[in-house]
Amino acid sequence: MKTCGRHSYWQQTSVVRQVAFTLLVFLINLLSAHTDNSSDIAKLQTEWHGPGTTLDLKEIILGRCYNYIRTINPALNYVNCTNVWEAFQNVFVNKDPCDIKKEDYSDFMELTRHPIPCGMSVFWSKTNKLVHDYARVIAHYMTLEQTLYGYLADKLKWCGKIHGEGIDYKSCPTRKQCSNNPLSSFWSQASKTFAGEACGNVTLMLNGSVGGGAFREDSLLATVEIPNLNKDNVTLVQIWVMDDVTGIDRPVHFLQCAEHPDSPSCK
Repeated sequence: MKTCGRHSYWQQTSVVRQVAFTLLVFLINLLSAHTDNSSDIAKLQTEWHGPGTTLDLKEIILGRCYNYIRTINPALNYVNCTNVWEAFQNVFVNKDPCDIKKEDYSDFMELTRHPIPCGMSVFWSKTNKLVHDYARVIAHYMTLEQTLYGYLADKLKWCGKIHGEGIDYKSCPTRKQCSNNPLSSFWSQASKTFAGEACGNVTLMLNGSVGGGAFREDSLLATVEIPNLNKDNVTLVQIWVMDDVTGIDRPVHFLQCAEHPDSPSCK
């Protein structure tokens, strides 16, 4: 009887050990699977810090495209706006928004790039409103945002969903979250294209009143546009450092005075 009792005891103990071992293996595999998929789960749950894709993006870009080639620059009436949109959306739809490189926009740029008349190219940094007000008044100048490719994307936002399901209208990554995001890569490629087209006299408009200095070494002007100017085609670089309305001695001063007529320097 005692012998049978011992046998029964050890048999039960063995079963318990097997169950415990099986549970341990299961837990280890579960933990391993969770660890392996943690990055994917994090991606699926990521909410970016930037605003989401502009609503009705397709309709806006198509509308801008037709407006540009029909009324702004009819010389470009050969451009196929449907193909332009297809090339644009192919870059980011169903794509990881942190894995969009500037070269991905090459097809789009080839469809929308066009010559810039010599002497018209204006580059800027921290003078967005002023430079565009001036370029609209003085038709002899053209900014990146006034080219077809720049005009199509100006002030718009776009990105795909990180898990590859269409367009993200909720949020998009900022440059701080990842440098290879759709907008940063687009404007880097657009700036490179615009700089390469410049010829003759080139104008740079900088902000002399902003903190940190007029020329920022991390700006697109410094990192992309100036390095891609063609030295064989550019004959002169004219630099305007724009202060506030009280310190201007440039043609743009008249434009600033139109907005600030009560400034002492405008009387």
